[in-house]
Amino acid sequence: MITVEKELFEIDTKLDELVRQIELLDYVNPINIAEEKKRFFDSKYTIEPNFKYPKFQFNAFELHRSFFDQKVEQIQDKKIQSLYTDIVYTYLSLISCIDNIGNGKKFYYNSLRAFGTPTEIDVENAKFILHFEDEDLTSDMLPTYSALDAENYFRTFAQQYNFDFKIEHSEKLSAIAMVLNNIKTLVINKNHTFSKNELQVLANHEIGVHMVTTFNGAKQQLKIFSHGFPNNVETQEGLAVYSEFMSNNLTLKRLKELAYRVIAVDSLAKGYTFTKTFSLLTNTYHLNKNDAFNITLRVHRGGGFTKDYLYLTGLKKIFEYHKKGNDLSPLLTGKVSLEYVDTINYLKDKSLAVAITHQNIAFAENKNTNKLVAFILNNLK
Repeated sequence: MITVEKELFEIDTKLDELVRQIELLDYVNPINIAEEKKRFFDSKYTIEPNFKYPKFQFNAFELHRSFFDQKVEQIQDKKIQSLYTDIVYTYLSLISCIDNIGNGKKFYYNSLRAFGTPTEIDVENAKFILHFEDEDLTSDMLPTYSALDAENYFRTFAQQYNFDFKIEHSEKLSAIAMVLNNIKTLVINKNHTFSKNELQVLANHEIGVHMVTTFNGAKQQLKIFSHGFPNNVETQEGLAVYSEFMSNNLTLKRLKELAYRVIAVDSLAKGYTFTKTFSLLTNTYHLNKNDAFNITLRVHRGGGFTKDYLYLTGLKKIFEYHKKGNDLSPLLTGKVSLEYVDTINYLKDKSLAVAITHQNIAFAENKNTNKLVAFILNNLK
């Protein structure tokens, strides 16, 4: 007779094999950003960009079937069975997203199912942040450092952590840096010139959280900790921005960036095109055109990618969770979610999960000195 544990590990291993094929961020970033940005700016912001995307290497229908073939109902422990059922449905949504990249509303509706969309309260929180006058620019905020400088900074910063990862440079990022979890790689936008503050923010965000949870997840028996719990994006991005706050690198400018993303994602629900979202950010909110393009790109890529509003909602949830005295360590065990803290602890009690190997250094002490940022976080609805 097959034991419950054996059945669980067989399903977990098979799901891991399937999930490795569907890293959404590998496919949703356009491959012709520079060309389309130039065309858009040359048109005086009137022509809709025509983004092209990498080809994906799987059959979506067959992959759906493979997920449904997993006999999750044979996991006798109901709490664990429920978790794995949620996981299957979560990844089916992501497959549908990838299968419809570039297909307009089809992609957008699948993005809604996978990531949701801002509530009225989320939009009100964004507008609350945006009503504050911009802080004066300091020397730390000025673009000074090349991508190679950034790589050197990140390698030095990472010496505090006992793990090794690759660093690559790319011209095809909609972000200025990002972690690819499946290959333990930090990718840097080679065309970006970084400020000192951006380097500090990215180090605490990408290495302090995303790399930490990548390597902690790899230490777990169950591969679900590496490929991700349902709704892990909101928790992981919330932790990452909270790491910026705790290390005294979260600025009003950065908070406004997250708020603009909420406004931009909300525009999708209102049916805005790329040009209309860009116009909203530049004309109504007076955002500079380069930043407005980047935020509009992040949100409209694929056909309407709603993920970006989760940075601000995740930050709010993590801030409130830690403020109540809760330990953040369970949330660093891998790509996990705040909603599943009880399940994580349950898996530990069952000897199916272990305590974290790598801690986030910034979480040891609150070093924030920015009173305005603290005031804002304490007053979000």
